[in-house]
Amino acid sequence: MTVIHHRYATVRGQRLFYREAGPADGPAIVLLHGFPTSSFMFRNLIPALADRYRVIAPDHLGFGLSAAPPADEFDYTFDALADLTAGLLDQLEVRRYAMYVQDYGAPIGWRLALADPDAITAIISQNGNGYDAGFIPNFWRTVWDYHRAQTPETEAGIRGALTLETTKWQYLTGVPDETLVSPDTWHHDFALLSRPGNDAIQLALFRDYATNPPLYPALHEYLRHRLPPVLAAWGRNDPIFGPDGARAFATDVPDAEIHLLDGGHFLLESAGTEVAELIRDFMTRVTAGR
Repeated sequence: MTVIHHRYATVRGQRLFYREAGPADGPAIVLLHGFPTSSFMFRNLIPALADRYRVIAPDHLGFGLSAAPPADEFDYTFDALADLTAGLLDQLEVRRYAMYVQDYGAPIGWRLALADPDAITAIISQNGNGYDAGFIPNFWRTVWDYHRAQTPETEAGIRGALTLETTKWQYLTGVPDETLVSPDTWHHDFALLSRPGNDAIQLALFRDYATNPPLYPALHEYLRHRLPPVLAAWGRNDPIFGPDGARAFATDVPDAEIHLLDGGHFLLESAGTEVAELIRDFMTRVTAGR
């Protein structure tokens, strides 16, 4: 049985929870989760990688088991979450690492890569968007309306994303066999999402998401210039980030490996074994190349 450590660290005065497993001297893989989940989404992937790799999966501030200071006491932005992640990795003396990014993990990961390009050994994107082509308008129209104007009407639309129904929708939409997805997932996420004051945290991050697409040109330049190994393992039926977001990586990294799998936004829940096999094969070649 794989030994997984469940730890806390204080970074910039904030208490962050993270899961860690694998050999301390192994190549590092940092797993960055999305909304509205936490490192809990990697509970099965970590053991599948930890025989060979040092795997680190933090909970972002305001998510999972990390601290969640009120939104009027902490400025919740993607810049701030990336800064805390960088601080955690510095404490753990992780200088070089591959990143696995999903949903919110992507804009956090892109900031880390742009701030310290030499640190990144590879990029694994599982429905982690970096291109305008990836946005599915039917979902994002509500977010874009909120970006244009914060009114009672646009806020009500965004608050719909904080419900149990929508959390379940994120897990099940596009999954070919819904019985593969444990109801524990959406109930676990919703319980943490529903903590007092967490709605204000999530609204702040929805507002700040407007800062992410303007970073894309810098990301694309980084990809073209550095040509990091890229694996996109993407749920093709994701109603939030469509498969064009995966294909787009090949425009800047011609050797990017693109795999469109039959699944949705949280692909690990229904195709975790397949994703783990893709990552292991990819990382074997990455580490051999080093």
